[in-house]
Amino acid sequence: MADMTQTREPREWRFTKGHGTENDFVLLPDVDARLDLGEELVRRLADRHAGIGGDGVIRVVPTASSDDEFVRAQADRAAWFMDYRNADGSVAEMCGNGTRVFATYLRREGLETDDEFAIATRGGIKGIRFEGDLVATNMGPWRLAEPSTAEADGFDALVQLRSDGVDDEPWSALSVDMGNPHTVVALPESVDLAALDLFHAPQVRPVPPRGTNVEFVRVLGDGHIAMRVHERGVGETRSCGTGVCAAALATSFWAGHDEPTQDWTVDVLGGRLRVRGLLNHEVELAGPAALVADGVIDLSTL
Repeated sequence: MADMTQTREPREWRFTKGHGTENDFVLLPDVDARLDLGEELVRRLADRHAGIGGDGVIRVVPTASSDDEFVRAQADRAAWFMDYRNADGSVAEMCGNGTRVFATYLRREGLETDDEFAIATRGGIKGIRFEGDLVATNMGPWRLAEPSTAEADGFDALVQLRSDGVDDEPWSALSVDMGNPHTVVALPESVDLAALDLFHAPQVRPVPPRGTNVEFVRVLGDGHIAMRVHERGVGETRSCGTGVCAAALATSFWAGHDEPTQDWTVDVLGGRLRVRGLLNHEVELAGPAALVADGVIDLSTL
C-alpha cells in the first residue's frame, strides 16, 4: 500500500471535524480500508497551523478490515473500528470523548441507525447509547494499576510539575487503568487548579512504561469535581473522556468506595460530563458531541 505522505500525486480525501466538550478530532472515513495512516500524516492533519487541527485523528474503518488481530476479533459484535491516533502520530488504545464523536458520525452517515450499538477499539468493545442530547459510552472495565499499594496508602505514584525549569514539590497520585493509563493527582487545597502550568508534561514516578495521562482534581461538592488534564502525546486538552472517568473513580476511591456509589459531575475546560458506575466494575461516560465541519483535503499538500 502506498504511503500517502511520500507521494506528490493529488490525494483528495473527505474529512469531518468534530468535538466532545471541546476535545476535537479529525475524522477520516475509510470504508474501503485504503488509507495508510502513518505517523507523519497524522501529525500534519492534527497541526493547527498547517493542517486541519485537532487533539487526535480518527479513521472510520470496518472492524473486519483492521490489520490488528485483537480488533478483528471484535467484528462479530461491532461493525466499525475507531482507529484512533494522538496528535503526535502515536497509536492510542481509545479516546472517551472520541467515542461519542465517532458514534455521532456513524449515525449521521447512516452507518449505524439504532440508539444503541457497539464500536470496536484497541481498548476493546465500547457500548454506545444515545440519550437525548447526550451520548453515553460504556467505557468497559477499569482497575487500579497497583491495587495493593493503593489500598494500603491511598496512592501509588508521585507527580511533579515543572515551572521555569524548577521542580515543584511532588504531589500524591493514584494510577487508574481505563484501557489506557491515567495518573490522578489529589490536588492540595492550597493549590489553585486554574493556575497550574501544564505546558510541559508532568513528571511521574515511578515512570509509567506506556506513558500516562495526568489528571489534576479539585472537589467542588458532593459528587462534583473539576479537572484539568495533560494527555500523553498531545499536551493539555480541553477535555479527556477516559481521564474524566479516572478522576471520578479515584475521588470515589479516596472517599472510601471500591465502586462509585453515585453519579459524578465532572467539569472540564470544555464543558461538563457525567460519570456513572455500572455492574461488573465498569463505568459509563455521558456528554455531548458535535460535528462542526465537513470538507475535502489534498493529502499531498501536507
